[in-house]
Amino acid sequence: MPPKRHLTARRLRLGAELRKLREATGMKAREAAALLGADAVQMSQIESGVAGVSAERVRRLAAHYACTDEALIEALAAMATDRTRGWWEEYRGVLPQVNLDVAEAEHHAKFLREVVITHVPGLLQTPDYARAVFRYMRPELPESELAPRVEHRMKRHAVIEGDNPAPYETIVHEFALRIRVADRQASLSQLRRILDEIEQGHATVRVIPTDQDSFAGAGASMMYMGGPLPQLDTGLRDTPGGTMFVDADTQLERLRTLFRKVESASLEPTASRDFIHHLTKEL
Repeated sequence: MPPKRHLTARRLRLGAELRKLREATGMKAREAAALLGADAVQMSQIESGVAGVSAERVRRLAAHYACTDEALIEALAAMATDRTRGWWEEYRGVLPQVNLDVAEAEHHAKFLREVVITHVPGLLQTPDYARAVFRYMRPELPESELAPRVEHRMKRHAVIEGDNPAPYETIVHEFALRIRVADRQASLSQLRRILDEIEQGHATVRVIPTDQDSFAGAGASMMYMGGPLPQLDTGLRDTPGGTMFVDADTQLERLRTLFRKVESASLEPTASRDFIHHLTKEL
């Protein structure tokens, strides 16, 4: 297949998984390429996501790699043949590629788990809240670049509010709920939006109170997205260099452990809902 024009996180992940299977056998790239009647350059392009690969070739490679995990093979074959052109495609060339990758990853996720410490989760934000965050973080952005960022964030809500919503759990620190990124009315509207999402069953929200003992997770913010199989789960972490996709087995296990640890420091969902309701009264 010809090289892909756009390098997306999903294509990169497929290539990385095929490389993992090959390396597990000790086979060299040129040896695997020969099995497909290709060369080492073509194999490198497949494993780096630059070139596409058919479902048939995925299955052939898996057979040569002695992979007997049929569920994994079929999941990878499905990734190879996926031609989804979601709503995020209209932002190609308008927003950074990572914004499109996040929306695509959420679209394919079987479930979503998130931890946020300093801001309300993007999947729960109101337009006014999102605009205030973007404007503060990127004050140089003109309206022509700010508006599509806010619009894109609002469209991401479809993953938990649409016809086939993904189960969504989020743990939010009290700090994120109290800080006023805009004004009092925007904060009040934001809290009411969260309560509405809880009431409609779109989100399970847990709150970490500021007076919680033994919580040192200021850097715990993360998104964890369930794949068709646990080994195809994906994590997202915000780093000084930008958003980073996580897919190594050890890193995914670390994120799962982190989520459980943070969860143990949070209030139960019902108590969290009442906590947020109390905050609206304070405003």
